[in-house]
Amino acid sequence: MKKVNIQEKLNQFQDHWNPRIVGELNGQQVKLAKLKGEFIWHTHDEEDELFWVISGMLTIEFRDSSVTLNPGEFIIVPKGIEHKPIAANEVQVMLFEPAATKHTGNEKHELTNNNQEHL
Repeated sequence: MKKVNIQEKLNQFQDHWNPRIVGELNGQQVKLAKLKGEFIWHTHDEEDELFWVISGMLTIEFRDSSVTLNPGEFIIVPKGIEHKPIAANEVQVMLFEPAATKHTGNEKHELTNNNQEHL
């Protein structure tokens, strides 16, 4: 057992939309990511996904609405719900999702990374 310092992990990378795995529990992965700009519309057919904002402001677009998250807030996107994260300025997030979750669901895109690095 060892503790994880979130800020130290976030300081190890600068790129956006490329989550890093910082822990695993019960088949779930805990990831940190920096986001900036718009991601793509995508769906995770079998997995729920949690976005927890550490810093910045993140908007999650849905086909019929949107939700804006501030630091200290999170949202769970249920499986099968199409969504698109948007970060006007850099946002730091923690993600919780099953290890089998594909980064961009069934969508293939230049941002897709299904071989994420462990920090």
